[in-house]
Amino acid sequence: MRREVGSLGFCLSCLLAVITVSEVVITGDSRTHSGDIQVLKDFKNGLNPGSITPGSCLSSWDFSVDPCDYLFSDRFTCGFRCDRLVAGVSRVTEITLDQAGYTGTLSSSTWNLPFLQFLDLSDNSFSGSIPDSFSNLTRLRRLTLSRNSFSGEIPNSLGSLPNLEELYLDNNHLQGPIPASINGLISLKKLELQENALSGAFPDLGSLKNLYFLDASDNQISGQVTTALPASLVELSIRNNNLEGKLPHRLGSLKYLQVMDMSDNKLSGVISWIVFDHPSLQQLTLSHNNFSLLQVPSNMGEGSKLIALDLSYNQLGGLLPAFIASMPNLSAVSLEHNKFTGMIPSQYALKTVVGGGGGTASFERLLLGGNYLFGPIPGPLMFLKPGYANVSLVDNCLYRCPNSFFFCQGGTQKSLVDCKNFRHSIP
Repeated sequence: MRREVGSLGFCLSCLLAVITVSEVVITGDSRTHSGDIQVLKDFKNGLNPGSITPGSCLSSWDFSVDPCDYLFSDRFTCGFRCDRLVAGVSRVTEITLDQAGYTGTLSSSTWNLPFLQFLDLSDNSFSGSIPDSFSNLTRLRRLTLSRNSFSGEIPNSLGSLPNLEELYLDNNHLQGPIPASINGLISLKKLELQENALSGAFPDLGSLKNLYFLDASDNQISGQVTTALPASLVELSIRNNNLEGKLPHRLGSLKYLQVMDMSDNKLSGVISWIVFDHPSLQQLTLSHNNFSLLQVPSNMGEGSKLIALDLSYNQLGGLLPAFIASMPNLSAVSLEHNKFTGMIPSQYALKTVVGGGGGTASFERLLLGGNYLFGPIPGPLMFLKPGYANVSLVDNCLYRCPNSFFFCQGGTQKSLVDCKNFRHSIP
């Protein structure tokens, strides 16, 4: 009997040892942090169940098993990424959803994911406001909410993400001003806010020393062009807004700027010589504004880096500026629908037909229609073949511009009465 009791005691000891070892093995396996699991659950529960279609990432999220342990299985096929970071515990470091038309809001979650680096919910139908709790994502490097239906204002709390490098809020229904707290995103490199309903003046962005790409086009931003722009900018687009006033002289200090588009605003006054003598600017679009005067650069454009220049649909007048034909890299020019008068300079024709010489670019696009240019067509253009260059001289006051020349097709010349009246209106 004692032997049986002893044997039973030994067996119980063995069983306890096995259980203990099993617990150690289980504990040592990859396990998702409980807080991360709760955020994923809350996020999924906040969506419209009808929008979670079979085959989509979220349709496979089955919380009866551990998410990180079963990632890329039939239980959690896609939508997030895990990394083992702290004491063997796995943390969610990325959420990137498929473009499955998910609907719902983001307010059901606390977004307490302290190790999340990438959040991409783009190209879906999420709605509601951007949650303040995104401020919990302190390691976030890229936030992409593009092409959804988010509304309300951009929360000030987004400015408290010190590691954020890329912020994409474009193509939503966001309203109100761009918060000044954006200036706190000291690591930000790309900012896309285009195609919303943002309004108010543009904030000071001078502290964003790493920002190289900024697009705030197709909004309702008003006031003057801010002078507090980071010197690191390479591409700047604020087209189709309600900006007024003049171009700031500070643009000359943006020494890395290559592309600038401020078309479709209410800018006026002088287009400064600075943009024609800029050390890096290659593409300048200022069409559909109210500019009335061009300043001539001191070097007559010979130091310009511009490749494409669009000043169409303004109030620019006087003679066509000869210095534009002296820009060595310039190959695309649109001066359509202004109030230029006088004869077409021979330099324009020569640069179109044979180039500027010395390896300089020729005009591949020369659009001069909709002005009050008069006189004969310059001789070199008469030999231009269709397809060699995109040239338009329609809707001017030229002496003869028959349809036999491709650059006269698509419109007639102004009437003699209109041309005469315009000349008499010039002071």
